[in-house]
Amino acid sequence: MPKHRKSAELEEKISILPTTPGVYMYFDSEGTVIYVGKAKNLKRRVSSYFNRTHDSLRTNLLVRAIADMKYIVVPTEADALNLENAMIKEYQPRYNVLLKDDKSYPWIVVTKEPFPRVFMTRQKIKDGSRYYGPYTDSGAARMVLELIHSLYKLRSCRMLITPEYVASGKGRLCLDYLIKRCSGPCTGLVSEEEYGQQIERVKQILRGDLAELNDYLRSEMMQYASELRFEEAQAVKDKLAVLERYTVKSSIVSQTVEDLDVFGIYDDGSPEVFINYMHVRRGAVVRSLTLEFRRRMEESSEQLLAYAMAEVERSLEVRFREVVVPVLPDVEMPEVTFTIPQRGDKAKLLDVSVRNARQHKVDMLKHMEKRDPEQRTQRLLERIKQDFRLSELPAHIECFDNSNIQGTNPVASCVVFRNGKPSKKDYRHFNIKTVEGPDDFASMKEVLTRRYTRLVEEGEELPQLIVVDGGKGQLSAAVEALDAMGLRGRIAVVGIAKRLEEIYFPGDSVPLYIDKNSETLRVVQHLRDEAHRFGITHHRNRRSKTQAVSALDSIKGVGEKTRQALLTHFKSVKRIREADIDEIASVIGPAKASIVYNALDD
Repeated sequence: MPKHRKSAELEEKISILPTTPGVYMYFDSEGTVIYVGKAKNLKRRVSSYFNRTHDSLRTNLLVRAIADMKYIVVPTEADALNLENAMIKEYQPRYNVLLKDDKSYPWIVVTKEPFPRVFMTRQKIKDGSRYYGPYTDSGAARMVLELIHSLYKLRSCRMLITPEYVASGKGRLCLDYLIKRCSGPCTGLVSEEEYGQQIERVKQILRGDLAELNDYLRSEMMQYASELRFEEAQAVKDKLAVLERYTVKSSIVSQTVEDLDVFGIYDDGSPEVFINYMHVRRGAVVRSLTLEFRRRMEESSEQLLAYAMAEVERSLEVRFREVVVPVLPDVEMPEVTFTIPQRGDKAKLLDVSVRNARQHKVDMLKHMEKRDPEQRTQRLLERIKQDFRLSELPAHIECFDNSNIQGTNPVASCVVFRNGKPSKKDYRHFNIKTVEGPDDFASMKEVLTRRYTRLVEEGEELPQLIVVDGGKGQLSAAVEALDAMGLRGRIAVVGIAKRLEEIYFPGDSVPLYIDKNSETLRVVQHLRDEAHRFGITHHRNRRSKTQAVSALDSIKGVGEKTRQALLTHFKSVKRIREADIDEIASVIGPAKASIVYNALDD
C-alpha cells in the first residue's frame, strides 16, 4: 500500500517514539489540535497512520492534514484512556468521536455540622461534608430526599446550630416543626446524639443499604412492642411502610446479583451510538445513565465502550470492579473483571441496559421531530441513501410488483413514495400487453420501459431509486430496461428478495442484509406492502370484469350491443341472474330475454 507523505521533522519525531502506553496529539498547519488518541504502544500506533492508505476516507483526510505531533507517556493503558478523554473535552478536536451528553449531575449532601442538613446540590465543595451520588436522574434524587424527609425530622434552615446557640435560648420553632418535618434542634427538643442517630440512618439510605435499614426498623418496632410502647411501635411501622413503597419503585432485578456495573450498547450502524450505564447494588438498579456518541472516524463498539467507561469513571466518580458488557472494551484494565453473559440474571441485566440505550435514541428522535418535523424526513432519507449506496437523497422512490394469479390477467403495479411517504395520487397500474403467459421477467421489462419512456417524453421528473419486488432475475430485467432507455446512470435500482432484509444490487450476486430494526427496512416493507395491495386490487377488478363479460359471451344469439345494454342496466351478471324474465325483457325485448334467462338459469 502507498505511504502518506510527511515532513522530515515529523518523520524524525515518529522514529524516536517510545513503545510505552501514552496519548498522542495531531496538529494541523495552524497549530490546532485536530485529533487526540491513546495507544498501548505509541510508536506502533502512530506509525500505522502513515505507512498505508486507509479504507476510511475520513482517516485519509486526517493524515493529510497532520503537520505536527506531540505525545504524553503514562504508566498504563487505563491512564491513557482517562487522559485521552480529558484532552478530547479540553480541545474538542474535529476528527475525534463526539460525546454529546456532558453535564453536571446532582448530589445529595450531608453537611458537616453539629446538626447536619441533607439537601440536593450540583456543586461539590471540599468543606468536609459528605456527598452522595452523583444522581444521573434528578427525579431519582428528589425521590430519595422525599423518602429521607418522610422517615426523619431533619432541619432545613441554614443557621449554624451549635450547643452554645441552643443554650443561649435564641432559637425559635419554625413552620417545619409545626408541620412535623423538623424535630426542633434549635431549641434543644432533640439532642445532638439523638439527631446524629437519625443522620446515620439517612447515610444508610444514601449508601443504598435499604435491606439493613429495613432490618433495623423492624427490630426497633418489635422492641417497642415488647415494651408495650405501642405509639412508638406504630410510628416505626409507618416508616417501614414508607420504605417499602420506595423499595417497590426501585428497579429490583435479582436477589442473586450483588454489586456490579453494566454497559449496554445500541449501535444500528448510524453515526450515533448510545451506551447505557447501570450500577446494580444488592439486586437493584440504583443508578442509570445513557451517553450518546457521534462517530467521526468509524470508531468500533469496543472503542466507544472504552470512552464511555472513562466518562462514567470521571463524571460519576465510579471505581469499576465487576463489569457486564456485550464486548470487551478497547483498553486494558487488569483490576476489572469483565463478563460477557450468555444467559442468566446478568444476561437479563445486559438486555435491560441495551433496551434503555435503544429507548434513549427513540425518545431523542421523537423530541427532535417535535421541534423540527422536517428533520426526521431528512434523517430518514440520509439513512436510506447510506444503506442503498446512493449518490443522492432518494426523495422520490418507485416500487414495482407483478400480479399474475393462476396465469390469468397479468398486471403490474407502480407505487410512488415521496420523502419516505406514499404519494397515492401518483400510483399507476399496468395491464401487460406484449408478454404471452406468466413471464415475470419480461413483464417487469415491459412495465419499466413503458413507465419511464413516458416520463421522459412528457418531461416529468425521474425517481432517484427504483425498487423491484424480486431477486436477481427481476433486477436483471429492470437493469436491461433502463440500459435500453439510456437511464441506467440516472436512476439507481435494487431488488428485494422474499426475505425483506436481503437487498440485491446490479452486478453483485451477494445480497446486502439490512438491520431488522432499521428505518430503511420499514420503508422497504411499506413499499412492498403497498405495491402488493395496489396490484392485487387491480388484478381482482380485472378478473371480475372478465368473468362478468365471458358469462354473457358464451350465450349464442346475444351480441355486443345486447350485452352492453344488460350490464349498463343491471351492473353485473349476478343481478341479471337474480332478475325475472319480464325485467330482462324490458331492456332487450322478450325474445332475447328468454334466451338470456334460460342460459343463465342453467
